[in-house]
Amino acid sequence: MASTGNGRRRLHAVRASARTDPRGENYKWIALSNCTLGVLLATLDASITLIAMPDIFRGIHLDPLVPGNSFYLLWMILGFLIVSSVLIVSLGRLGDMFGRVRIYNLGFVIYTAASLILTVDWLNGRAGATFLIVWRIVQGIGAACLLANSAAIITDAFPANQRGMALGINNIVGVSGMFIGLVLGGILAPINWRLVFLISVPVGLFGTVWAYLKLQEISTPKRARIDWGGNITFALGLILIMVSITYGIRPYGGSSTGWGSPQVLALLAGGAISLLAFVLIERRTPDPMFRLPLFKIRAFTFGTLSTFLSAVARGGLMFMLIIWLQGIWLPQHGYDFADTPLYAGLYMLPLTLGMLLAGPTSGYLSDRFGARGFATGGMLGTAVSFVLLALLPTDFAYPLFALFLFLSGVSMGMFASPNRAGVMNSLPPGDRGAGGGMNQTFQNSAQVLSVGIFFTLMIIGLAANLPHAMTTGLESHGVPKAAAQHAAHLPPVSILFAAFLGYNPIQHLLGGSVLLHLPAHAQAVLAGRSFFPQLISDPFRSGLHEAFAFAIVACLVAAVASWSRGERYVDSGELGSDAGPRQTWTSAGTAHRDAAAGGPQESPCWLASQVGWRAS
Repeated sequence: MASTGNGRRRLHAVRASARTDPRGENYKWIALSNCTLGVLLATLDASITLIAMPDIFRGIHLDPLVPGNSFYLLWMILGFLIVSSVLIVSLGRLGDMFGRVRIYNLGFVIYTAASLILTVDWLNGRAGATFLIVWRIVQGIGAACLLANSAAIITDAFPANQRGMALGINNIVGVSGMFIGLVLGGILAPINWRLVFLISVPVGLFGTVWAYLKLQEISTPKRARIDWGGNITFALGLILIMVSITYGIRPYGGSSTGWGSPQVLALLAGGAISLLAFVLIERRTPDPMFRLPLFKIRAFTFGTLSTFLSAVARGGLMFMLIIWLQGIWLPQHGYDFADTPLYAGLYMLPLTLGMLLAGPTSGYLSDRFGARGFATGGMLGTAVSFVLLALLPTDFAYPLFALFLFLSGVSMGMFASPNRAGVMNSLPPGDRGAGGGMNQTFQNSAQVLSVGIFFTLMIIGLAANLPHAMTTGLESHGVPKAAAQHAAHLPPVSILFAAFLGYNPIQHLLGGSVLLHLPAHAQAVLAGRSFFPQLISDPFRSGLHEAFAFAIVACLVAAVASWSRGERYVDSGELGSDAGPRQTWTSAGTAHRDAAAGGPQESPCWLASQVGWRAS
């Protein structure tokens, strides 16, 4: 009881010190609002081009569905995510070394400048696409600076008893940005594709000026040697693996996917060897980029693992829902293929609404009760929502679909905010940049991996059922047998991309020359809104079930990992020092700084392994 009373008195002291912060009570809200704006921009731009892709490629006069142009399509989709995933850990570590606010502010500058340059692409064809991809990668570098340090800046600014709420708002707005980008892209791109990039410029300029004027460096930067070996091997390993994913979902030889091609196998092997070399380097270098000792902290380890698994389950969901809506449901309900990108974003808004409602609320409650129950329950709820979506018929009733999307959004928000707060609270102050960057890297990398897994499962499902259905359907409407078989045996990924981009796949696959030789009635049916959705419904449903089954398993494993984090743990010490502040556990399982207490001072590494791992 005495220990509990002492812990409570120290908790009141922490709160009192927060109230007398010399920066003023308002500073933490300035930090939260600016960092939330930065994260919103970074995540919004990861998705805004998805819906705008048809208008972008029409604007630069390039057909993305021509087999030789699929490279440009994939890298426009994934290039931004890949570069941000690769650089986040390094930029988080640089924030610890040279100042988190300094690296974060630099991110605003890079991001805004790249957004402006993207709007002035004067090139056409493949040269125009290459220009856009290069500057999207530069834009991704700026986004990585923002994502790598925003959580650490917020954690520095808020006391431990308010971080769940603050990080919940920041994280959920960031996750919601992925879906808000879909709507913005659908609204702006038909007006002018350049607006998709221009919209970020005035907001980025405002955020840049605001950040330079108002954000303050609370952390104490620790200058150290840059871990060049670790940075290079880590970046090379991730790049090789993620590039292999972009080639793995493309056909190879007679196979519908490329996972068995020598190129993909060589890329995967090279990535694995590079990452193995990275681990060996990190274990020996005195100033590592990747802080491996952080994995001795139970709350950090299992929180990061559940972050990775939840992102694997969630990352491909957006693509599957877009294809479901754009390629099947919306055309069946009277929407032209050209209009489906915008309406797909609008019809997915219940998912965003659920996240926006549940995220800050669960983050606030996790400040009082800990992250464990909320994050675990969120993953279980997400698994249930996947089951419900899988049970829907392909031509569903929208109110039921919207309800299941809302449940999925609530569950994702219920997980994401407490989980992020639990991870950041567990980190020593001097390693919040590196630790937060590590957590974000696992999340972004999982999203790219998820796209590869979901597309692969969907392609396998389509390859098994689509050729026969398409051949029969086309021949029944007068298409010559040779032309029908040619269209039916084109790679399924071409059909997925066509549906994803809002094209009429049949019109694109057959070409005008075949359609012109058919009777007027047959032309109207084949190029209409109903033929393709009806043709693909059953094969698509088979592939969708495979993808959702994988997502359900990932969510359940993430729930187990989340529960394994133990009770609430807040570390106020410095990782890696020989001596540090004692950790005192309250009745809620929370550790607080006890710098003034007598008794021996224990190494935080020892505390992480001896106390943190027994917190449950």
